[in-house]
Amino acid sequence: MKTNRIKILMVLIVVMMTVLACSFNFSTAKITSAKMTANPDTGQETNTFSQDQTFYCIVVLENAPEDTMIKAVWTAVNVEGEQPNLLIDEAGMTAGNENVFTFNLQNNGLWPKGKYKVDLYLNNNLDRTLEFEVQ
Repeated sequence: MKTNRIKILMVLIVVMMTVLACSFNFSTAKITSAKMTANPDTGQETNTFSQDQTFYCIVVLENAPEDTMIKAVWTAVNVEGEQPNLLIDEAGMTAGNENVFTFNLQNNGLWPKGKYKVDLYLNNNLDRTLEFEVQ
């Protein structure tokens, strides 16, 4: 009788460990740096843009498996003529074999003056927010 209880207990432990292993997603991926720039060729960091510039966000990942997802969500936080926290756009990609990613946002006209942000997500979890301004 005691051996049956031990066997049942062992089976329950194995089942519990299997369930936990299947529902837990562990990734070593991390964003090591992220910056805003008006020129991706020079990569000179800025948080102030003119109304006619394209916004670039350069993100560097470390220890990212090929299936790592990275996403940028662009928001007009408080700009002239628009409702607060207006979602402008979002773009995502899979890391593949890359570790440097450049997201950009451009406008056919002039950007309204005010405060903006880009939220960076790593595997659907918010990692950081970069705030910038158009003057």
